[in-house]
Amino acid sequence: MLAAEVRSGEQIYRQQCASCHGVKGEGSEEYKRPLTGDRSVAQLARFIARSMPKNSDKKCTGEDAQKVAVYIYETFYSKTAQARNKPPRIELSRLTVRQYRQAVTDLIGTFRGPAHWDQQRGLKGEYYKSRRLWRPDERVLSRVDPVVQFDFGVTGPEPNKFEPDQFSIRWSGSVLAPETGEYEFIVRTEHAARLWLNDTKRPLIDAWVKSGNDTEHRAAIFLLGGRVYPLRLEFSKAKQGVDDSKDKKKKKPEVKASIALEWKLPHRTPEVIPQRCLSPLAVPISFVLTTPFPPDDRSIGYERGSSISRAWEQATTDAAIEIADYVMSHLAELSGVREEAADRPAKLRDFCCRFAERAFRRPLTKEQKRLYVDQQFEKVRAVEAAVKRSLLLVLKSPYFLYREIGGSQDNYDAASRLSFALWDSLPDVELLRAAASGQLATRPQLLRQAERMVSDLRTRAKLHDFFMQWLKVDPVPDLAKDSTQFPGFDRAAASDLRTSLELFLEDVLWSEASDFRQLFLADYLYLNGRLASLYGVGLPAGSTFQKVSPKSGERAGILTHPYLMATFAYTATSSPIHRGVFLARSVLGRALLPPPEAFTPLPPELHPQLTTRERIDLQTKPHACQTCHGMINPLGFTLENFDAIGRFRDKEKDRPIDTTGSYLTRKGAIVKFTGVRDLAAFLAASDEVQEAFVEQLFHYFVKQPIRAYGPDKISALRHFFVDNHCNVRKLMVEIAAESVLQPSPARSVRKGK
Repeated sequence: MLAAEVRSGEQIYRQQCASCHGVKGEGSEEYKRPLTGDRSVAQLARFIARSMPKNSDKKCTGEDAQKVAVYIYETFYSKTAQARNKPPRIELSRLTVRQYRQAVTDLIGTFRGPAHWDQQRGLKGEYYKSRRLWRPDERVLSRVDPVVQFDFGVTGPEPNKFEPDQFSIRWSGSVLAPETGEYEFIVRTEHAARLWLNDTKRPLIDAWVKSGNDTEHRAAIFLLGGRVYPLRLEFSKAKQGVDDSKDKKKKKPEVKASIALEWKLPHRTPEVIPQRCLSPLAVPISFVLTTPFPPDDRSIGYERGSSISRAWEQATTDAAIEIADYVMSHLAELSGVREEAADRPAKLRDFCCRFAERAFRRPLTKEQKRLYVDQQFEKVRAVEAAVKRSLLLVLKSPYFLYREIGGSQDNYDAASRLSFALWDSLPDVELLRAAASGQLATRPQLLRQAERMVSDLRTRAKLHDFFMQWLKVDPVPDLAKDSTQFPGFDRAAASDLRTSLELFLEDVLWSEASDFRQLFLADYLYLNGRLASLYGVGLPAGSTFQKVSPKSGERAGILTHPYLMATFAYTATSSPIHRGVFLARSVLGRALLPPPEAFTPLPPELHPQLTTRERIDLQTKPHACQTCHGMINPLGFTLENFDAIGRFRDKEKDRPIDTTGSYLTRKGAIVKFTGVRDLAAFLAASDEVQEAFVEQLFHYFVKQPIRAYGPDKISALRHFFVDNHCNVRKLMVEIAAESVLQPSPARSVRKGK
């Protein structure tokens, strides 16, 4: 046998490691998990020296640990080695559930026109001095109201212009749904009201003619996030207080009048629809698919459509029927063809061609036109039946259901890749026009389109949903807290905190700088009156959300946002473990093994004299725990100044809180922190954080493995990100362009604009 000091890393591995981990790190009967992960060489060497071989008194230490770490890392452990041994590829992909819903909404929306959303906020209010909303001569006042929340008392909107016992109001415009899910709309009034939403003919809420004393009227509707929907609300104070008797001299009773328009977002509590989600502009109605789909696979961190199940196949059939039925019931409107038109069959055939071209994202070939349109009109005499057959055939076609794959083949492929990357939907008219004229063939052309598209509401909604997943608050967590320790923290406060987080993210990400680093470094948050009281900030009780800066040094962006602090906590105590896991996995992009056995936290009452930090140290002291908790705990401890609802504190058990922590970087350096501001500064400048964010954002937007686009893609995109001052919007544009261009190791990402 060779002397230890001259053995190679491969020889050491085969002699001391292969029996447990396999010759190629594939695992064995005893240790089934393959040797793959995300530790650096330095971290591997340190771990090996401390722990390997298992169950042996003689450990692999010093130079041997370094040699074997290098061998393991370069041969099969690292992501680069894994990609070399089993090269990733751009996968055949069907539409995800989100993409399917967005695509069919835009497909039908093609024939109605786009919805506009400008800088105007609020609803157009038209005030009438009688019940007759259809009489322009009785309109007294027209204005834009920020929200609908009025208490008119017994006098009416304006005492000198309205009779207090008889007036009516119509509010109209549109409402933006910030996220996808079931919304509940609520109208509160003592009088007559009706609400139309995304339907101009049938009210969602109809309390125009009512009996009894109901003052609250509710109805639910499913909406897609990032979409604008037409809204109309009518109110009338008429019968109440109106003297219908023959004695006109009899004094009329004074009756109060009020009205409020509220909504309940998915898994939230009711609130007045805020001004930021209202517009006085009219928009077309949108088709919203209601067919349920099985959830997409998210096992690797992002939704992907790489598997086909019977449930998904059946869902696409059910959805095709729902879509076709909807089109047929609105055929005259969508096709623009009147029933009595003499050339109706020819025009409807043309409509079917246009429908198929939009669904397939490109012009039809002669063969496709023959199969999907012409044959259907030839097989049946009834033109409506032919239209429906054509629609169903198109909606079940792989040209609609599957995404383009491989390298960019033509400009229409490029248009689809751009639109699905940024919108999860079909190309718009401008993209298709660019494709038709050959204007999507070069990087500058792609970037020009992507820069136009990135401010679209659909991109905003997609980025919002990414961050909800990245921050581990999707689905909405249950933030139940101990009411004796945290009086005032209820479901309404938890709902407000989520709004606070969303406003903070929007403020940072959609500012001119769109600076990712400010997610950690910002020292402010958004609070309303209710939250201000709970978190010790001086705002009037009824204040709407506004930016506030608590005491200097208390807050560090998302790291200390009360919503996240409450999410990563127990009902009565903080949880450094949950907070540390979030930092390690989401922010630093580290892979963590599941606990080797069921984990039950030590109850605080079992060791009442211990602080949370001391209790966690006690529980995770065993060597088997320290493999992961050696990284998790020191990260989580830096956030111990924040209790179970994210309020700042400097003492626990009447003792000063210890917020010191540390982190072993992939390069082997130990970074020490004295509190969350130190941690924030490190994370904001960390290449590990930047690389992890780039990879996760790419996967979420493109829904393909980033290494399939070249082994240096992550590094190139990270350098682009840093060179552009960590601008998230510019990174999205770059990712969209890179999803189009042919993977090529010889071509590198541009370094700046």
